[in-house]
Amino acid sequence: MTLTVHLFARVRELAGADTVSVELPAAATVADLRRALADRFPQLAGLLERSAIAVNHEFAPSSQAIEPDIEVGVIPPVSGG
Repeated sequence: MTLTVHLFARVRELAGADTVSVELPAAATVADLRRALADRFPQLAGLLERSAIAVNHEFAPSSQAIEPDIEVGVIPPVSGG
């Protein structure tokens, strides 16, 4: 399946794009998505480990299955003052 993944904040900056397309097998999980993104964008590997993955606007655990035609976002940790 092909997913469009929305990238936010530092993840977007490092990837150089607001969205990316990712190919995943039919039985993929959020953990598989993290690995696919880290393989494609090695500069994101460390940040992806600490980032939240949102599936249809809800934070998702690594074990959650990914279905076709869902909305996915990568939200890195942020700090402010």
